[in-house]
Amino acid sequence: MARMSAEERRESVIRAATIEFARGGYHGTSTEAIARRVGVSQPYLFRLFPGKKAIFLAAAERCVEDTIRTFAEASEGLSGEEALHAMGNAYTKVIAERPERLMMQMQMYVAVKAAEEEGDQEFGESVRAGWMRLWDTVHVPLGGDVSETTTFMAYGMLINCLAAMGFPPEHRVWEGLYPSARLKGRLEI
Repeated sequence: MARMSAEERRESVIRAATIEFARGGYHGTSTEAIARRVGVSQPYLFRLFPGKKAIFLAAAERCVEDTIRTFAEASEGLSGEEALHAMGNAYTKVIAERPERLMMQMQMYVAVKAAEEEGDQEFGESVRAGWMRLWDTVHVPLGGDVSETTTFMAYGMLINCLAAMGFPPEHRVWEGLYPSARLKGRLEI
């Protein structure tokens, strides 16, 4: 078996960290758990990343970039309502198939508030910058309409909350969402 490069190992740390942070949050996840999931020692982990915060921010950045890519690919060549439904369908599919992405998003928002309460502004600046790139990715295919973008993002946050709380797709709380925004399958977190 070929030996992994440092970049490949770094990628495996980001994937493992996403799963661990999604489950335990920033404060509830140890670097030991991440190292164990990857199959490396903690000292090796810290050769790849300077600390836990850097690992979390790398996982958060990846989560946002993956969501941006999901929306961009789904809406490519589309606009308006077609783009809206394509992005809605793509997102609900991703969170059903990759629930750690949903939970990582939720943990990111909580971590920002906790970090800022502790006086760390960098955390929030990084996460907010990613969120604004996400906003812009949605905003353009929706015709640059602030109201449409706000509604889409609000539906997305509602979907995140309902899915994170474990409401099954057939539950009545999903009935008010347009069909492309409804969760299609069981979400196992």
